[in-house]
Amino acid sequence: MQNVNNAGAAHHHGIAANVLIAAAILGVQATALLVLGQPPICTCGTVKLWHGVVTSAENSQHVTDWYTFTHIIHGFLLYLVLWLVMPNAPVFVRFALAMGIEAGWEILENSPLIIERYRQSTLAQGYAGDSVINSIFDTVAMVLGFLLARFLRPPVVVLLAVGMEIFLGVMIRDNLTLNVVELVHPNAALSRWQAGR
Repeated sequence: MQNVNNAGAAHHHGIAANVLIAAAILGVQATALLVLGQPPICTCGTVKLWHGVVTSAENSQHVTDWYTFTHIIHGFLLYLVLWLVMPNAPVFVRFALAMGIEAGWEILENSPLIIERYRQSTLAQGYAGDSVINSIFDTVAMVLGFLLARFLRPPVVVLLAVGMEIFLGVMIRDNLTLNVVELVHPNAALSRWQAGR
């Protein structure tokens, strides 16, 4: 009975530690974005739960948008990579690393260099980076993906990832794969197709 109680206490301490780590990382992320000059919320003055117009100035400014799905896939990928690299590490260690990596990417993504790189894509012309609230919820979406990857069977996670990529490709002519291609090597033909030309 003592062992069961000890295991339960350790589990609760692990959850508490994860929550504190997550809060600290999100705090660092928000602070860094404010230092970079990103607005706390949309400069339009409102906060929407969902904004679905990719080519508007409000894209990446509200709580969620089409690109939220790509951050869920980030969580799938980070769970896989960290499991492959650190198979014996406790899950909470991999979780903390995943959050750190995602927050680091969010900060880099909102640097002038990456914002300018994104603007070379037709869909991102006029892009000024994320609001802080949007960026924080991008990281939260990654956490959702990480947890889904932790608890769902691998074939289900793969189907979800492929399904989301296809869904985004159909709905907005963009997805994580195309986003990476355009970031690494902007392609004029791909940009024309994304713009519907």
